[in-house]
Amino acid sequence: MDHSSALRVAVSGAGGLIGSALVHRLTAEGHRVAPLVRRVPGAGEIGWDPEAGRLEPRDLQGIDAIIHLAGENIGVRWTPARKARILSSRVNGTRLLSETAACMPNPPRVMLSASAVGIYGDRGDEILTEESPPGAAHDFLVSTGVQWEAGADAARGAGIRVVHPRFGLVLSRSGGALGRMLLPFRLGIGGRLGSGSQWMSWTSIDDAVSALLVLMVNEGAVGPVNVTSPAPVRNREFTSTLGRVLARPAVLPVPSFGLRLMFGEMADATLLASTRAVPQRLLALGFRFQHPALEPALRGVLRG
Repeated sequence: MDHSSALRVAVSGAGGLIGSALVHRLTAEGHRVAPLVRRVPGAGEIGWDPEAGRLEPRDLQGIDAIIHLAGENIGVRWTPARKARILSSRVNGTRLLSETAACMPNPPRVMLSASAVGIYGDRGDEILTEESPPGAAHDFLVSTGVQWEAGADAARGAGIRVVHPRFGLVLSRSGGALGRMLLPFRLGIGGRLGSGSQWMSWTSIDDAVSALLVLMVNEGAVGPVNVTSPAPVRNREFTSTLGRVLARPAVLPVPSFGLRLMFGEMADATLLASTRAVPQRLLALGFRFQHPALEPALRGVLRG
């Protein structure tokens, strides 16, 4: 794919944390963005309904790349109904986009279909690359990740280049996990979660977006790609660094049992799980991180 030419890019989840930053960058670099929307589409938008399986192939005509980021928020207590939505929002949307693109006479050249490092599960100190197998099948986030990535099989089978950016914690002051942490830390009531020894795989929003742009145009990018900093940190280091950046003490640990009381299963799967992912494939592609280290990354995203 020609790096210099303007592309038509369909983006799902365009209003989300990563999607809105991505759309801004794509537009700034001269690409034309067609957001996928569930409401009646306006000019330049594409209407779809993943739950009803509605997406017209003709609406994707002329699209060079699909970047699929849509999915239900996992950062809340998981009820059975919420878990069903988390799974179906990822699998159904991916499958619909993949199967629609696969049956087109002139399909998009590439499909970037988001995934997450949660696919590795709770792995302690193990260093996790894209070659590492998924975690335990009974783990909800692991099985969701496996099914989510498999949703793109039709596109893969049709010869479309499919990439799965596996995101870690994306640092942005606009929202996401960091956005939720800011208030307690600014009030001086932040601290490590549980033992604090669990590894956190993170990346700045700027690096996450830059990685997507590279993966979109680099023909060598295929399959899973960890979109995480080369320097994952333990939770105790993350929280003490955030406290230092905000000039607030980070001395009030939240015990594991308290997190389980508040969040149930979600606490063990996300807040207390240890995932030490490294971006082996991004580095092999020559990707240059703007924020490889945590403290400058936090200062960068929280500035302004």
